[in-house]
Parts: sequence; structure tokens; C-alpha cells
Amino acid sequence: MSVAAPYLATVVEHYRRPHNQRALGSPTHVYEGVNPLCGDRVRVELEVRDGAVVDAAFAASACAIATASASLLTDRVRGGAVDDALRIDDETVVAALGAGVPAARRGCAILPLRVMRQALAGDA
Repeated sequence: MSVAAPYLATVVEHYRRPHNQRALGSPTHVYEGVNPLCGDRVRVELEVRDGAVVDAAFAASACAIATASASLLTDRVRGGAVDDALRIDDETVVAALGAGVPAARRGCAILPLRVMRQALAGDA
């Protein structure tokens, strides 16, 4: 159980009290994606100005892993450069959730990252 404990603690914390779960007033980049295997749905809204992510928010009808991942991801990219946000990889997102994310749930963990990348690929 010790391997799963950090994963559970991080996921539970961000699922119960997600950061940035709201709508932005004036998003410049928006995308909504679905994991067809489980039905998780995540919408990411970003306000980008002069190459920086001024604000980031999300809405989710998703499992605890996807919700926690979106919470952690939006925390990470807020106030940073768009280029830095685009350099975040799958492993970084999974690692942020803590040890023990099952391979079968990896798609849930990286859904918010894929949605954010799509949001940054186009304008609202």
C-alpha cells in the first residue's frame, strides 16, 4: 500500500478541492476533449497574452485522476510561457500525480494535457 499512498493522497486532494475549476471570463484558447474509453470529458480554457498563459481553468465531468490531473496542470501553466506549457510531456503529468498511477488509467491522467495542447493549437 505504501506505493499507492502518495498517488491516492494527491489525487484525492485535487479531486476534492480542485484548483482552477471554473470558467474564464475572456478565454483566448478553448478546447474540450473526451476519453472514449471511459467517457471522461475535460474542457480547458486559457487566456494567453504576449506568449504567456495569463490564466488557466478547466471544467470536467471526469474521474478523480483526470480531475486531479487538470487541477495540477492548470496550476503549473498559469503565469508561465506558452512554450513551456507545450513542452510538458505525458511522463511529467503522470509523475505529478504521485507514484502508482495504473497503466490502465494513464489515458485519464494525460487527457487534460492533450486537451490543453489542442486549445493552444487554435483560438477560441
